[in-house]
Amino acid sequence: MVRLFLSLIFIFSFSGCHNPQQDDNLKPLPNAQEVNKQLIPSQQKFIRQETDEINQYIKLHNYNMAATSTGIRYMIYEHGTGDIAKVGNYAQIAYTISLMDGTLCYDSKKDGPREFRVGKDDVESGVHQAVELMHKGDKGLFIIPSFLAQGIAGDRDKIPPSSVVIYDITLLKLQDKP
Repeated sequence: MVRLFLSLIFIFSFSGCHNPQQDDNLKPLPNAQEVNKQLIPSQQKFIRQETDEINQYIKLHNYNMAATSTGIRYMIYEHGTGDIAKVGNYAQIAYTISLMDGTLCYDSKKDGPREFRVGKDDVESGVHQAVELMHKGDKGLFIIPSFLAQGIAGDRDKIPPSSVVIYDITLLKLQDKP
């Protein structure tokens, strides 16, 4: 009974703190369509800039790369003989991750191979897409736009915000169960 009484006192004390004059000063929040209308042009400009930088990088290195519909550039430079990866497979990859300026960020020789469930686990979406292009044993080079990599925040360690990343991946293992 005491709890109920204390709860009611608490509720009434805070409900009396409302000031109707404050409501007049509040501005309505823009709806999602208005926000999108303002953000889309700047995002499109950023994506065009990033795509131009990727194209210059490819040209500078004389790479012959294909492109996915999402903007990943890739080339499989050594072909394996295993099955092609598909969503739900468990994959193990050896990798290096670097920036377009050549800075090495991560290397599986130091950090160990990465294991994950393709299309399911918490891995950058660009890595999922890259692995789905590979057969077991393939080695490939993948240039992944920032929005499919670490995004606008980076990884708060070695990959800066809004960075294109270059993955050199070897698909070591591919299986249906762990």
